[in-house]
Amino acid sequence: MRYPHGALLCRQHMRERVVLKWGGGLITQKDTMKTVRTDVLDDLAEQLEDCLLEGMDVVLVHGAGSFGHLKAREYKLADGKCSTEDLPSDRSQEQAVVDVRNDMLELNEHVLAALTRRDVSAVTLPPHQWARNTGPAFEGDLALFESAPPGIVVITHGDVVDCDAPAEFGILSGDDLVYRLATELSGVKRLVFAMGGVEGVLREPPTGVDDDEKLIEILAENDTYEGEHLPSLDVTGGIGLKVQRGFEAARHGVEVLLVSGEIGTRVKDACLGNGVRCTKLHSS
Repeated sequence: MRYPHGALLCRQHMRERVVLKWGGGLITQKDTMKTVRTDVLDDLAEQLEDCLLEGMDVVLVHGAGSFGHLKAREYKLADGKCSTEDLPSDRSQEQAVVDVRNDMLELNEHVLAALTRRDVSAVTLPPHQWARNTGPAFEGDLALFESAPPGIVVITHGDVVDCDAPAEFGILSGDDLVYRLATELSGVKRLVFAMGGVEGVLREPPTGVDDDEKLIEILAENDTYEGEHLPSLDVTGGIGLKVQRGFEAARHGVEVLLVSGEIGTRVKDACLGNGVRCTKLHSS
């Protein structure tokens, strides 16, 4: 069921809310199977705690990184049920679905552990337990997120979900999740994408040389840009999908920022609406 922006039941003692995405390439070593960047997670958790202390509620979505993309690509889970001809023979797609779901739960435990170390109270809602079908029109009851008490962080993540036939299953991207959450939950002021390896959207792919000059600080819908998207690692669309869903959220009046998750307190500053070096999406 879908709801118009702000139409869900208002929370008691309404506070501003931000939808925050921790990218999979930020919190994991994306090219090494199931490798967590614990130091990054701890820093991000500290910044999230600071947002709560400032009176900002947070809905957190995290990517899959090396806990989901590598295996999902190997077994073509984004394509749904398909012929076994070009798939590895060690397990079925259905077994791979279970494996990836379990891997995502394992990654989520690392996220929860980082928050617990900061005494942040959080609850996780894995999409395979409440959502169906993929893309921005996925089915699922977002009232579960709306009903969280102030100060409680609700977490979800990219996942393999059940789909209608003939697909039977598919990958629900965290970028589709944040778009729906940002535009349908009450009190959301901004959507923040925290990314690894870049400061925002760049005019051309990063090379390590003069990358500071490549940042697009204000990105309009008709502007051109290039971003690093590695099909061998990312099965959900990379920077292009983030920008696309970001603009769709911006059209609903949500402020959308893409920021480095590795530099100082930029994620916290972006969430709180402070001045920060990043890319801000400008919807026409």
